[in-house]
Amino acid sequence: MAQSSVLIIDDDPAHLHIYCLVVESAGFRALPVRVSCKEIELPQDAGIDVVLLDYCLPENIRAADIARRVRAEYPNVPIMSLSDLPEIPADIAPLVQGFVRKGNPEKLIATLKKLVQPADSEATV
Repeated sequence: MAQSSVLIIDDDPAHLHIYCLVVESAGFRALPVRVSCKEIELPQDAGIDVVLLDYCLPENIRAADIARRVRAEYPNVPIMSLSDLPEIPADIAPLVQGFVRKGNPEKLIATLKKLVQPADSEATV
């Protein structure tokens, strides 16, 4: 079975590094993308299986806007939001398939595995 790829989107380089370590330790391939002031460059043809999107970004760019752009670029790829907030914010709720609070790497990995599972099971049927 091929290694599943996680596109990790965050504005903080330290957080990107930590999330890359967490997902790679669970057997995923990490594809980090740093959000700058207003821009984000999404990789083309990277074989992305799931997107991990930080909710708290610089005030001039919203996670919901990035989620819409991700959905346009990768229409069939599930998106999971990550946040310090206790529950999923209303503006991003309809755009994502998963939500995990920061500081819980076990739940993060379990949710990522659940989100890529449908693609894996279709490939083995």
